[in-house]
Amino acid sequence: MTTSNLQLSRSLLVGEIVKRAAHQVPDKEAFIFGDERLTYGQLEKKVENLAGWMKHVGIKHEDKIGLLLLNGLPFVEAFYATALTGAVSVPLNFRLNSDELAFMINHSDCRLLFVNHQYVEMIESILYKCPKLERMVVVGDPMMPESLNYASIFDRTYEYKPNPQLNGYSECSIIYTSGTTGQPKGAVLTHQNLCINGMNRASYANMDDSNKQLLVAPLFHIAALSTLVSPVKGTTVIHTQFQPTSVLETIEKEKINTMFMAPTMWHMLVSVPNIGDYDLTSLKSCYAGSAPSPILLKEKILRCFPNAKLYDPFGQSEMSPVTTCLLPEDAMRKNLSVGKPIANVEVRVVDEAMNDVPLGEVGEIVYRGPTLMKEYYKNPEATEEAFRGGWFHSGDLVRMDDEGFIYVVDRKKDMIISGGENIYPVEIENILYGHPDIHECAVIGVPDETWGEVVKAIVVKKDGAELTAQEVIAYCQEKMTSYKKPRIVEFTDALPRNAAGKILKKALRANV
Repeated sequence: MTTSNLQLSRSLLVGEIVKRAAHQVPDKEAFIFGDERLTYGQLEKKVENLAGWMKHVGIKHEDKIGLLLLNGLPFVEAFYATALTGAVSVPLNFRLNSDELAFMINHSDCRLLFVNHQYVEMIESILYKCPKLERMVVVGDPMMPESLNYASIFDRTYEYKPNPQLNGYSECSIIYTSGTTGQPKGAVLTHQNLCINGMNRASYANMDDSNKQLLVAPLFHIAALSTLVSPVKGTTVIHTQFQPTSVLETIEKEKINTMFMAPTMWHMLVSVPNIGDYDLTSLKSCYAGSAPSPILLKEKILRCFPNAKLYDPFGQSEMSPVTTCLLPEDAMRKNLSVGKPIANVEVRVVDEAMNDVPLGEVGEIVYRGPTLMKEYYKNPEATEEAFRGGWFHSGDLVRMDDEGFIYVVDRKKDMIISGGENIYPVEIENILYGHPDIHECAVIGVPDETWGEVVKAIVVKKDGAELTAQEVIAYCQEKMTSYKKPRIVEFTDALPRNAAGKILKKALRANV
């Protein structure tokens, strides 16, 4: 072992996870994608070869590399290889429009871009806006004269040499936030951030090397990406996209025991009419993140997957991402909670003056700990604002009960002040979602001369439903204090969403 190798082995590094696993279990399957089955030994060789090619074409320490890729082995290999070289990966949401992609590619200073062939035409249309982008590697048939076919990189061997500059505090990935309140910000995550998050997950979920997970959430999301960084030497089966019947078939065929999905995906999965025809007894751990799961959905998941336990992780990109988790033993009795802080994450619930609020009262949740991002990339003002007082300000309003469980009340920016009373839209939305004729909804505050703001509900009815504004208001009147009920109800066919699927309340307020 060289001095460089010895030094790297002492650090918390994303690339070293692959190398350690390849040393310990070289013949174990690491990833399964379609008909391809890649062992840890094979993965290490491909990743080192790709890292060697990156050095060969001039990629240096902390250069930025864009990943505009669908779920698949090329994403996994490019992510690990980028980490191994000491460059910084920038996962890009393939659902973005061309202007949004151009912003992220430019803002992140990407020199190299890995891209699926489906998106080459769009990239070609914005190249003139991306002067820093020097090279493209295309997965599939190249459609541009200056691009390189991904598979051709492996036609020859490139020497990999360890990067002596690399350590746990080196930048690993830039994750762009959803941008629901403005231009996306790039959260800079270090190798240590991601590695400790992986350790936390393995700890609170009691994972071991027998773990076999199905990955269907898009890897450009930090929740999915972070599952690639784990001390557990398990096996990951990758799907390019979410198709409920394919998921059920894979659980049965591959004996999947762990799966993470958003509640909407879980709802679609357990709604498959013939779900009882599949053998789903292998599934042991169900993770539902990104939004709270209604108790009826949890009950249905447990009926469909009789051996499963439910985990509700909560967090954000800036925290790598998990900060709290509702564990299986509390899944039902604390259904509305996002759980307690996980290991290595400190939390406080504070007022505007950074004083701790009493138990049960609403305040902003702030964080610190080794999974907290380094900074917002090229945005010192936003970084300073977010880190004021020595804690990271999440923007989430929560309350903590006398057992230490956290309950998310709303986003700080979405709070409505009507007649001096604080009103939290999520509270009203949760009640509206209980109406049998409401498919989805969003609640915002609109200006009012008398009250300052009043509550407005924008509602999407279920197909064929007959529902009036007065019926919606009357329903709310029965279930909440009068000042919280919507004064205005508007029906629409669909709610505006960003590329990550989050409702754009800023757009709704702009239409008032």
